[in-house]
Amino acid sequence: MTTWSDYGGAMAVDNGQDLPMTQTESKTRRGSTGHIISMRDQIGAALNEAVQKERRSRACMLRLIQTAINDRDVANRAEGKDPISDAEIGDMLLKMIHQREASAAEYEASGRLSEAEEEREEIQIVRDLLPRQLDENDTRRACAQVIEEVDAGGLRDVGRCMNALKQKFPGQMDFGQASGIVKTMLR
Repeated sequence: MTTWSDYGGAMAVDNGQDLPMTQTESKTRRGSTGHIISMRDQIGAALNEAVQKERRSRACMLRLIQTAINDRDVANRAEGKDPISDAEIGDMLLKMIHQREASAAEYEASGRLSEAEEEREEIQIVRDLLPRQLDENDTRRACAQVIEEVDAGGLRDVGRCMNALKQKFPGQMDFGQASGIVKTMLR
């Protein structure tokens, strides 16, 4: 099965440097009919495959993700908003990863290794749904590019830079790490 991680490592060339392409610039995930596959459809397809192959833990995690998406949709509907977008789903998946990483560390510290391993398996299931994550070097180049684009001059511009990064690279980088990089570059 093709996952969002197959979005690939497409790169753009700017001023002689290879820069990571944004999600919309890189190759898009398309179904057999040529239409773009949404994250909702991808999660649904992954769930169907997990059920057919009797992969219980994977199916449970994918159902949990679908439930979280549906809960957010219901909350948005109650406020008169649209259902959550693929970018918001990506953000939600990143939060799930961070929560599970923290839980795995706590389990490991308390000697509960089997629970820590379960958390790591869940992390991998969620990561399989996300676009390819930028490594630290690509994140640094993307931060430098955005700093130049928004003409940032100091720490007061960190928010503008982070907003630009979140729009250009949704779900593709650790924005906590990116924030630290941007702050260092702007000092």
